[in-house]
Amino acid sequence: MAYEAILAAPFGALGIRTEGGALSGIDFLPREAGASAPRTAAAEQVCRQLERYFSDPVYSFDLVLRLRATPFRTAVWARLRTIPPGSPVSYGALARELGSSARAVGQACGDNPIPIVVPCHRVVARDGLGGFMHAADTGPLSIKRWLLAHEAC
Repeated sequence: MAYEAILAAPFGALGIRTEGGALSGIDFLPREAGASAPRTAAAEQVCRQLERYFSDPVYSFDLVLRLRATPFRTAVWARLRTIPPGSPVSYGALARELGSSARAVGQACGDNPIPIVVPCHRVVARDGLGGFMHAADTGPLSIKRWLLAHEAC
């Protein structure tokens, strides 16, 4: 997959994709992916804002996003952007707000193409961490743990 930038992150690297000046994707990559300088102005802005977030967990992103999704996923992702850092919400609580099921909310979170900026990591299980990126293993969950600890102001 071609990236407009690869940004080193505290837990690995982030592959940045933009489209028409808007952020369209962030992929978690292994640390070995290394960094590559932004090739577009949009990617440079995304990298700059992500770096600000890594140094300030309450930083508020101000990026143009390109999200293509069903109306339900669009609603879930919009709601995720309103969850403040350090205040996780459960899948069930979010589902009740949206008149849906916790499983559907979890699927929408897992399909989020712009993690961190659209903070799906702030949605947790009623009695634990829950999944992350459609996974419940140590790799993705270690990233979710890092993000939540970073925001635990």
